[in-house]
Amino acid sequence: MTEFKHFFETFQPEHYEIFLDINRENKKFSGKTTISGNAKNTKIAIHEKDLTIKSVQSDGHDLSFNIDPELDAIKIELPQTGKTSLTISYTATLADSMMGIYPSYYEVNGEKKQIIGTQFETTFARQAFPCIDEPEAKATFDLAIKFDEKPGETILANMPEVREKDGVHYFDTTMRMSTYLVAFAFGDLQSKKTSTKSGVEVSVYSTKAHPIKQLDFALDIAKRSIEFYEEFYQTPYPLPQSNQLALPDFSAGAMENWGLVTYREAYLLLDPDNTALNTKQLVATVIAHELAHQWFGDLVTMKWWDDLWLNESFANMMEYVAVDAIEPSWNIWETFQTSDVPSALQRDATDGVQSVHVQVEHPAEIDALFDGSIVYAKGARMLVMVRALIGDDALRKGLKNYFAAHHYGNATGHDLWSALGDASGIDVSAVMNSWLEQPGYPAVAAAVVNGKLTISQQQFFIGENQEAGRLWQIPLNSNYDSVPAIFADKNLTIGDYSELRKAAGEPFRLNIGNNSHFIVKYDKTLLSDILDDINSFDSVSQLQILQDLRLLAEGRQVLYADIVPLLMRFSSSRSMLVNAALYRVANNLKKFVTPKSDEEKALKVLFEKLSSKQFIRLGWKPKPSESNDDQLTRPYVLNAALYAENDDAISSAHDLFVDNADKLLSLPAGVRVYVLANEMKNFANTALFDKLLTAYHDSSDASFKEDLRVAITSVTDSSLIAHLIEKFEDADVIKPQDLRGWFYSLLANNNAQQAAWDWIRKDWDWLEDTVGGDMEFATYITVISMVFRTPERLTEFKEFFEPKLNTPGLTREISMDIKVIANRVDLVEAEKTSVIAAILEAGR
Repeated sequence: MTEFKHFFETFQPEHYEIFLDINRENKKFSGKTTISGNAKNTKIAIHEKDLTIKSVQSDGHDLSFNIDPELDAIKIELPQTGKTSLTISYTATLADSMMGIYPSYYEVNGEKKQIIGTQFETTFARQAFPCIDEPEAKATFDLAIKFDEKPGETILANMPEVREKDGVHYFDTTMRMSTYLVAFAFGDLQSKKTSTKSGVEVSVYSTKAHPIKQLDFALDIAKRSIEFYEEFYQTPYPLPQSNQLALPDFSAGAMENWGLVTYREAYLLLDPDNTALNTKQLVATVIAHELAHQWFGDLVTMKWWDDLWLNESFANMMEYVAVDAIEPSWNIWETFQTSDVPSALQRDATDGVQSVHVQVEHPAEIDALFDGSIVYAKGARMLVMVRALIGDDALRKGLKNYFAAHHYGNATGHDLWSALGDASGIDVSAVMNSWLEQPGYPAVAAAVVNGKLTISQQQFFIGENQEAGRLWQIPLNSNYDSVPAIFADKNLTIGDYSELRKAAGEPFRLNIGNNSHFIVKYDKTLLSDILDDINSFDSVSQLQILQDLRLLAEGRQVLYADIVPLLMRFSSSRSMLVNAALYRVANNLKKFVTPKSDEEKALKVLFEKLSSKQFIRLGWKPKPSESNDDQLTRPYVLNAALYAENDDAISSAHDLFVDNADKLLSLPAGVRVYVLANEMKNFANTALFDKLLTAYHDSSDASFKEDLRVAITSVTDSSLIAHLIEKFEDADVIKPQDLRGWFYSLLANNNAQQAAWDWIRKDWDWLEDTVGGDMEFATYITVISMVFRTPERLTEFKEFFEPKLNTPGLTREISMDIKVIANRVDLVEAEKTSVIAAILEAGR
């Protein structure tokens, strides 16, 4: 097996001069890169991938070199060590891979056009220019670009353009930064600009396929986010500009390139007049996430990819801190509770999951680190725990000192804990290392034993597992004063329960606020006390009870049948948080019923009972001045009512469709997806299918396109399903960046599952050639594991994927997902009879 060594150890770059000549017409580019640095050894290696190296020179003299494709390396022998300047000339091809330098395609008035953009994280800068492509190898960069320029086109880079001469655009020297943050783009762009209070020029760019008003929301959020971070971090934004660029083709969600942040169009552009609140919240948090990185990740960068969490976990927390500050009425932390928290808890309960901090070297394994549920969501929860532990004053003081100590350099997790510990006087490292270095999380069992209130911790698993005896330092956040702040032992007796209960005057609870990364298993005495008082609890606490019971049921520690009777207690809640948790449990019951069976009819009766009053209250049309909770709850209720086959819901949605048949984009964005999906499920024909697919192709509104995707993949006709799958490999209809969403939606459609599953097995090689190698590829396997639930599908999954277990970047995902499906199969087999009985009883 190839041994990967850090090239930085033998050659340390200080400055790059990069010249690129890019021709879109023939999909070629040539380049000349001069790297000045310090050679520690006469034998050095420089990263390159898919470049044709023409020459390597030092001080005007040609050097011999050889290419090692296994290491992505140019191996060079220098005449001496010390200060060295290398000039490397090369040519390469522009590939449609969404990695390195690549074209993005779009249409304006039926005319096909393209812009050029870049994506260099994780290890793709080496596909654009020779470099030491490692985070620690920070240097300054002078960028000069020539391209087949047309009148009126715009070119952007990390820094402002300083001059143009003979068709070559020269950009100002960057700050000291990592190669993966270098970026540029050019094409026929439109923009809007503003400035922050401190004078930073903030801009939003897009292609001209979009109405210019779609840039307004992002511009406002970006400006206010930078102003917030400058104040919160007590550290100025380090660059003169902050460009936000929407790329038509982009494999990730967004990328924090310093001074030129790139985004999927769906995560930057929106119609200010007709966009659902949850979409606005999503776009705002993505922008705030990337701009948090301008300090945490760009100004100070992880030393190596094993500390990726240091960048991503922090930005994931700060996106909520920032948006909560600039849009407090949104209560954005509720979204954290309904998205990041359940995502982290579900993924982290499978044996074999990665820890937040992971040792990694192989480039494909580096990409596999980007596990959204762990490095982003769980990591953010860890930092929320730290924030709650030390408070905002200490957090801000520690961060200011951290930036001052490591600016324009690199850091490790230990450096962050040290800065926060010094600022707070708390040994943060001692608490956090148990969460950082260990996979998984504990379930804390709370029980009354012989009259004594006791707690104990043990790692929580869903499915097959190997107990490893792990313990965590758990911030308990109890409502009883006698409970310690941190619980690090296996067992603890707190005291006489009756006395404690009388003194407190309320049921015993742990993890108040649901900010610590653990769940609680209350015994019958404690749980009954909680449920008797549940209506007096705040929304987060009610969500938490449902969340923990659902997970415990998935882990076979309580029975699903015992949860079903509790659901009606929460069905009248007007809180989005409670409804999110309620319908997550209710939708989980679908795995116990066979589609189109009597048992599914019984489940639909239960869904009708859960949703009917709320449907009458909320209806299809948003009401003037309704609460945010009502706006965000309506989708859960409508989805449930349609699943229940509520006649009024179906007919009202159909009427809305008919009334807006010639202007579907104008349907209220908060309900549009349900109107369209209802039409496809209940009133479909070939003409409707073609109409929606054409609308998808023609529209530039990302939110509308997403609604159309969900609707189109609701199709039930087998011939239309086959026709749709034929479009999977037609990039003019479905862009490769969007294909996973189409595949997942069709796979989750019981009428289309077989066809979708057949497609991915038959055309896996095509899929790997098209989108393999980027950080999203393994998630094609993840989404399959989210759907399959029968022994037959488990067998087929294993037969197809087990031979791929040794594929770099896929090993962990395949082995984990086998366990995920196997546990679901075992759970359904063991509890189906009792769950169906409970559903029948609850629906009466």
